[in-house]
Amino acid sequence: MSDPSQYVRQREKGARDVTYPDAPEPLAVPVYDNHAHLEIADGPSAGEDAEGLSLDEQLERASAVGVIGVVQAGGDIESSRWSAWAAASHPRVLAAVAIHPNEAPAYAEAGRLDEAIAVIDELAAQPRVRAIGETGLDFFRTGEAGLPAQFESFEAHIALAKKHGIAMQIHDRDAHDAVLETLERVGAPERTVFHCFSGDADMARIAADRGYWLSFAGNVTFKNAQNLRDALAVIPRERILVETDAPFLTPTPHRGRPNAPYLIPVTVRFIAEELGADVDALCAQIAANTLEVYGPFGG
Repeated sequence: MSDPSQYVRQREKGARDVTYPDAPEPLAVPVYDNHAHLEIADGPSAGEDAEGLSLDEQLERASAVGVIGVVQAGGDIESSRWSAWAAASHPRVLAAVAIHPNEAPAYAEAGRLDEAIAVIDELAAQPRVRAIGETGLDFFRTGEAGLPAQFESFEAHIALAKKHGIAMQIHDRDAHDAVLETLERVGAPERTVFHCFSGDADMARIAADRGYWLSFAGNVTFKNAQNLRDALAVIPRERILVETDAPFLTPTPHRGRPNAPYLIPVTVRFIAEELGADVDALCAQIAANTLEVYGPFGG
């Protein structure tokens, strides 16, 4: 997840086009959005001048282009509760709940990290909460003083995923080696996903060899993201997931505008072209991968 406060500041300054792009051509074979933050577009975080979309509107737009389900991810107590509510209220939504690694030091400083993890534990028991996430390590935004809290939180979240028998979505920014080492040392959950994979081909091979899934967002289309395209080329298609990380990481040619699940077809078609794959076959594989990780969505 990018920094929501930065996204809001950009919108408030009028530094970006706050309208959503036109819908792409629908996919013939439906897929799922592995990771989104729809509470940002549905609430005050969207900013006063933003084109707000309710959760129902997001899901309807997505369904119209063949995106038939969304994994809604949390990053703190409030967003995790919202995610659990969204999943319980909408059959096309499943939830991931967690304390984001950049939030963990603040909870720890306030003496509330154990309390926050206990809330995540409680939410994870709900039947439509199918993942712990996003959790992990972020050496980009958090200074050295905050790293012990990140590691403590990450290991606690790994334990929760195992306890509840659900998947885990990892946030990894500038921390590739440390994330891989932690997973190897404490033992990864059976279904481990690198949300918005940001490594290179070598890391992708390691992750795939260990049985992890790699989820690719709209930034795979960016000109400066050759590392992501190299990673795509070396992993089995059975390990590929696709996501928006909405409202962030909008794919080219809409980069800079708000992202949403209905834009998944842009990223999927780009990936298919990169791999020389049939779009329908790739969609079927991505859908099967998603269901293998999270189980059925529902009605």
